[in-house]
Amino acid sequence: MKRIRTLVFSALLGALLLVVQVVLAPLPNVELVSLLVLLYTLEFPRQTPGAIGVFVVLEGLAYGFGLWWVMYLYLWPLLALVVWLLRKNTSVLLWAVVLGGFGLCFGMLCAIPYALAGGIAAGIAYWISGIPFDLAHCVGNFLLTLALYRPMRSALQQIRKNLG
Repeated sequence: MKRIRTLVFSALLGALLLVVQVVLAPLPNVELVSLLVLLYTLEFPRQTPGAIGVFVVLEGLAYGFGLWWVMYLYLWPLLALVVWLLRKNTSVLLWAVVLGGFGLCFGMLCAIPYALAGGIAAGIAYWISGIPFDLAHCVGNFLLTLALYRPMRSALQQIRKNLG
């Protein structure tokens, strides 16, 4: 019964990632997925891989399993790994810098499948063409983390406490 509850909770967390991504989609490169992955990793480390897996599959089902989708297979687990390695950190500013850095590196990390499929020039072109979006992503992640980290973490801690 406990495994089923964990599975269902992971699926719920993953679905929430997709919902916040879709809701904020009109704002270019302003997203809460990065912050939620950070918070899930800190508060629900055992459920985070399942939540990321559900999110990635839902993204593919919603938008198609194209080349762009391949990057989601490693981007979000990579972020969760970095957060897990830094999990002892208590500084909101450091978390804002980590997520800002993730936003800044997003295009470079996303260029990997394009470089593998179309050659290094295709990967570099993909990366360079997305730099303005990466800058917006960086600033958005940084500011959203500063503004929302504490209240969202507090809410997730309360959920964790209520779940037992």
